Amino acid sequence: MLRTYERKALIAYSAVITTLLAFATMSGCVSRARQMDEITVHRINIVETDGTLRMVISNHARLPGIIVKGKEQAFDRPQAGMIFYNDEGSENGGLIFGGRRDAKGEIKDSGGSLSFDKYGANQIVQLAGVSDNTDRFAGLRVWDSSLGGEGNSRVWLGHTDDGSATLALMDARGRKRIVLEVKADGTSSLVFLDAEGKPVNRLLPSPPSR
Repeated sequence: MLRTYERKALIAYSAVITTLLAFATMSGCVSRARQMDEITVHRINIVETDGTLRMVISNHARLPGIIVKGKEQAFDRPQAGMIFYNDEGSENGGLIFGGRRDAKGEIKDSGGSLSFDKYGANQIVQLAGVSDNTDRFAGLRVWDSSLGGEGNSRVWLGHTDDGSATLALMDARGRKRIVLEVKADGTSSLVFLDAEGKPVNRLLPSPPSR
């Protein structure tokens, strides 16, 4: 029969062994997580230590709607991708991509977009490439967004499906005022437009001197 001090020693020994085993088990789990070679998931949420959402990486089905200060509003997104959030848990840009055919065989939502938003407003810059049954373009667009406002496109640099490469500069209301263009056949021009979109001056390259 064990004496009192022997029982206490055995209990203490058991407690130490149990603690060491638990620590070893948890350490092994952490180690395996850090050394993981591959992971297959539908969605990953990146959060701060206080739980504030900072980024979502998701397939199409699980991509969230528009989230502002942690509150989500339903918004259909036909793509998969990665959504960025600011320090307050509000959406401020993302990388989305997709491409599919509908029941008629038409190409839908084909392309990708990387965009960043202004604090408290909409997009301020977007790099996009789209080629489907409704839109065919690729380029860089810059907005002049105001707090709480929709914002207007101020700069477009890119090309369209007809082969034209274009630099367009817009006024604060989003109206084209200067367009520099080179068509697929090499024809180039610089056009100045009025507030109604009508050309007021057009510069063409001078013919080569003989």
